[in-house]
Amino acid sequence: MKTQGRISDAETDKIYEDHLSPQRFTDQMEEIGGRISSHMEEMLKTISEAKVETNTYGEKLAHATSSMAQDGSIDKIKDVVTKLLIDTKQMEHRNKELEKSLSTSQEQIETLKTNMETIRHESLTDPLTALSNRKLFDQSMLYNLDECEKGAKDFSLLIADIDHFKKFNDTFGHQTGDQVIRLVASVLKSSLKGQDIAARYGGEEFAVILPNTPLEFAIRVAENIREAVMGKDLVKRSTNERLGRVTVSIGVSCWVRGDTPQTMIERADAALYQAKRTGRNKICVESSAEAGAAVA
Repeated sequence: MKTQGRISDAETDKIYEDHLSPQRFTDQMEEIGGRISSHMEEMLKTISEAKVETNTYGEKLAHATSSMAQDGSIDKIKDVVTKLLIDTKQMEHRNKELEKSLSTSQEQIETLKTNMETIRHESLTDPLTALSNRKLFDQSMLYNLDECEKGAKDFSLLIADIDHFKKFNDTFGHQTGDQVIRLVASVLKSSLKGQDIAARYGGEEFAVILPNTPLEFAIRVAENIREAVMGKDLVKRSTNERLGRVTVSIGVSCWVRGDTPQTMIERADAALYQAKRTGRNKICVESSAEAGAAVA
């Protein structure tokens, strides 16, 4: 359908529903869950039928034993053995069919489980940057807060924002803006390790959860990120035009007993805005921290 360079609201809604809507992941998970349940029911039915056949075969063996005990003549034994051979062949054939059926069902279930894990991962991943999305960030914050309340070591939070991002978008276009976001995301990935979690918090803003990390080490990680981003040259892919350097401002907060996700985020946000107000391309620490309000 030609739209003379414009996308209608209906088309936009369809693109969102087909590719971006969280409901899409829910529907896919429900579909796969239903298919797994169906395969499980088939497996249970097959096993139940096999159990009946095994019992029947056992009864035939018992009957054969009883018959030979009552009449031990050669002719009787031959007759009983002949029947048992036929029954055994049938049982052997049925067992092979059962093994094949169960193996096929198991393979299908494993494939569906893999698909489900892929969908689950996609539902927790930001499509532009491949970082964790806001949903996984929220879950991770709750988990780490709970661990700290149980006695785990401190954990810290970084909130980072790309400096002058609107300028990149307005001057060079949204594709270049997306390139800037991906550049910062790649720096975050390479700067973190272990259980650290980097998430796209929203727009040009990122969040980093640092489990088992006291404030002084969190500041060090933040500084490494800031320097790494600043060290990257941005080049417009379509023209190879050098667009200068990208910088980020970062706010840091550290867990204190009684914290909620909101209180930790608010302190990191306040520190971030402090960094923005006082020159950008710098790190600021929550005002309650003993380390002071700012780190150059």
